[in-house]
Amino acid sequence: MPRISVTRRDGSVQEVDARPNLTLMEVLRDEGIDIEALCGGCCSRATCHVYIEPEFSGRLPPMREDESRLIGASGHRRHGGSRLSCQIRITDRMEGLELTVAPAE
Repeated sequence: MPRISVTRRDGSVQEVDARPNLTLMEVLRDEGIDIEALCGGCCSRATCHVYIEPEFSGRLPPMREDESRLIGASGHRRHGGSRLSCQIRITDRMEGLELTVAPAE
C-alpha cells in the first residue's frame, strides 16, 4: 500500500496509506483531509484540486482534456503540478507521492 505525504491547507503535513484502485480523492476524503470533492469524483468541478510535486508527474496518468479545462477555470492552476485528485487512481508506483491541497474555490 503506497504511503503518500499530504500538505493540508493549514500547512500541516499528514502521511497516509493509500489503498490501490481507489482514487486519490477517495483516499483524501476518507482520511479527513480538507478537500471538498463536491462532485463526488465525476470530474465536473475543481473542488478536489491538488498540487503534485513535479518529480512525481511521470508516475501519474496523463491529464485528460476535461480535467485540464476545469483546472484552467479554477483560478488556482499551478503549471506542471495541478491535478484533480478524482482523476488519479492509486497504484503502487505512487509510493512516496507528495502533494499539497489547493486553496478552496
